[in-house]
Amino acid sequence: MKKSERTRQLIVEKAAPIFNSKGVAGTSISDIMEATQLAKGGVYGNFSTKDEILIAAFDHIAENLKAKLAGITAPVPTFRGKFEALFDFYIDNATQPFMDGGCPILNFGADADDTHPELRDRVSELIAYFQNRIVQLVNAGKAGGEFQEDWNAEYFAVKMFTMLEGAVLVCRMHNSNKQMKAVVSMLKDEMEHYTI
Repeated sequence: MKKSERTRQLIVEKAAPIFNSKGVAGTSISDIMEATQLAKGGVYGNFSTKDEILIAAFDHIAENLKAKLAGITAPVPTFRGKFEALFDFYIDNATQPFMDGGCPILNFGADADDTHPELRDRVSELIAYFQNRIVQLVNAGKAGGEFQEDWNAEYFAVKMFTMLEGAVLVCRMHNSNKQMKAVVSMLKDEMEHYTI
């Protein structure tokens, strides 16, 4: 990796948790300079605008999030077990998220809703990715004989994703994982209903 690529990577890695914690408007170039120990010229020599850093930082976070959740499900041999592992992850991280600042989908989604179309599109793509992964797990479980054929994978994917993300927000506000446990219990009940 060239020095310029290493510097860009440093900026992205240091800026990502700042954007996730402070938000787009709340993150300044000074924050990024302080975190990277680079002068303004060092930052702007690698990125032309703060928005360019923002998009690269979000993409970095998205890839890390995908890898984190894939790492949770990959070692589990059954598809029902993969769902159980995901549910446990959400319960365990409901109030103490594994990423500084909390859930990036909620944080960046709220920031981008009306003010940043490119970021909104990136968040939308990430949501679609995770919903599609749920569809794939359900369908693979059907093909493997674990789940009934009449389980609507697309419907469940929307339900699971939106219920878990909503519960993340509520749990953070209440500083309790009680709501997440309730949501997970409902999702498990549906999975059990369609388990062979």
